[in-house]
Amino acid sequence: METVHKIGRRKTAVARIYLSKGKGNITINKRELTNYFTTPTLQYKVKQPLMLTENLTSYDIKVNVFGGGVTGQAEAVRLAITRALVAINEEHRAILKPEGLLTRDPRMVERKKFGQKKARKKFQFSKR
Repeated sequence: METVHKIGRRKTAVARIYLSKGKGNITINKRELTNYFTTPTLQYKVKQPLMLTENLTSYDIKVNVFGGGVTGQAEAVRLAITRALVAINEEHRAILKPEGLLTRDPRMVERKKFGQKKARKKFQFSKR
């Protein structure tokens, strides 16, 4: 098996991953997973597809991620890993699909409109 390259997106975050056979090392932007995502919940989100398919120590993952915030980046990485696992073994789809990990979350920030304070918030109304 050679390296599998996949892309995951979430809000404005884009994650490119390179998944290859290895010992379970996850490197994000040339930093260790625990250094890049310091909160345990974000680390769990990244590892979730690997834990569900029991491949936590089977693959080395190299990630380039940019844009968005920490949560968006973690979820973009998760989607990319999920897509790569399905590309390697089609049987993983049956495990990951019910968990909702193959779905690209389409929610984006709504744009601000002119004459308004924010996307939906208006300026204070004054009768006089």
